[in-house]
Amino acid sequence: MKLRNKAAALLLLALAGLLLVLLSLRAGRAAPPAPLARPASAPPRRPAPALARLPGPGALPGAGQGARRRRPPRPRPRAGRRGAASLKKLSRRPGEPRSFQAVLPPELWIHLAVVACGNRLEETLVMLKSAVLFSHRKMQFHIFTEDSLKPEFDKQLRQWPDSYTKKFEHRIYPITFSVGNPQEWKKLFKPCAAQRLFLPVILKDVDSLLYVDTDVLFLRPVDDIWKLLRQFNSTQLAAMAPEHEIPKIGWYSRFARHPFYGSAGVNSGVMLMNLTRIRSTQFKNSMIPTGLAWEDMLYPLYQKYKNAITWGDQDLLNIIFYFNPECLYVFPCQWNYRPDHCMYGSNCKEAEREGVSVLHGNRGVYHDEKQPTFKALYEAIRDFPFEDNLFQSMYYPLQLKFLETVHTLCGRIPQVFLKQIEKTMKRAYEKHVIIRVGPNQMH
Repeated sequence: MKLRNKAAALLLLALAGLLLVLLSLRAGRAAPPAPLARPASAPPRRPAPALARLPGPGALPGAGQGARRRRPPRPRPRAGRRGAASLKKLSRRPGEPRSFQAVLPPELWIHLAVVACGNRLEETLVMLKSAVLFSHRKMQFHIFTEDSLKPEFDKQLRQWPDSYTKKFEHRIYPITFSVGNPQEWKKLFKPCAAQRLFLPVILKDVDSLLYVDTDVLFLRPVDDIWKLLRQFNSTQLAAMAPEHEIPKIGWYSRFARHPFYGSAGVNSGVMLMNLTRIRSTQFKNSMIPTGLAWEDMLYPLYQKYKNAITWGDQDLLNIIFYFNPECLYVFPCQWNYRPDHCMYGSNCKEAEREGVSVLHGNRGVYHDEKQPTFKALYEAIRDFPFEDNLFQSMYYPLQLKFLETVHTLCGRIPQVFLKQIEKTMKRAYEKHVIIRVGPNQMH
């Protein structure tokens, strides 16, 4: 009996103790227990490392007792120093030069030459405008013109917006001929056109050069045709396009009374030149058994063939490369696209595949109604305000103008004329939206 009473008493004591524990736990949730007092003899604790230096507000997550230490995140570059400079380089408008152009050494610039006499002022300025609109690399313009046109060239080019004038420098030269009779040279074919033959002699400090006629328009960056210089082999020193794609109906194969290059001749309206190689080469010729330097060859060559040539300096170039075919690189017709390539039916396969890269409006087609497709492109570039949107102010109006040209054979292939210019505008637009505006702001 006594044992039962003792067991009951112990059970009551255990239940009472359990109740006290539960009550103390419940009270502990409401207020944390006071820290235990440290004995005076205990060594002082080391202060916890300060977290104020770590980026971000507050302490690191999980920094309590037993928490594993985390490596602080690497701080991002501040926009006030190098970061801001990088962003500034990227944030440029379409058509503005890339940031590296400010420090691009002059020997890496593109050199573009043109000869303009008579009433060719506007045509030349539109050609230079097309070069500046679409190109990326800095350019040096070499403008050969009459004294009466020099002030107007200088005035017009300096009036262009700063965002475009920083893409080029220009220099204006007088018309000069180092050998022979200057008046005779000046009247050869078109006014002053023979000046191009003397560019290797005049531009002694220029290594390579792109020469174009005044009636040329660039429909893609000049950078792209400049890259063709890299494709020259060890003997090639100039590049031109064929005069015709079908030799049997070409002018040279039917009417020429002098030697010409290949089976159809070449057209000199767009001509890449390695001037350094031209100046150092001895050219084979029909006058003496040994080679002649470029400058020494020009006037004797003209004297021999002057009664047989029709197209002036272009004919002389054809004669030179007839005797020196290893010196010429022939590029496709898309780089010198003329009315002959479409007015009797499309015959430039490269332009059909890739679009026109360089338009050459010879025969005066920019200024009459014979080839309205060529005229529409010329007027679209001439009238385009520099700071406007390329698609809204040039491409879409151009498409509408092309609808009015379908009565011509050239007008029936608008995609040939628009393919490259559309690609060029898209690249400029994408750089503007993605780089300057930012992909996160596009909706």
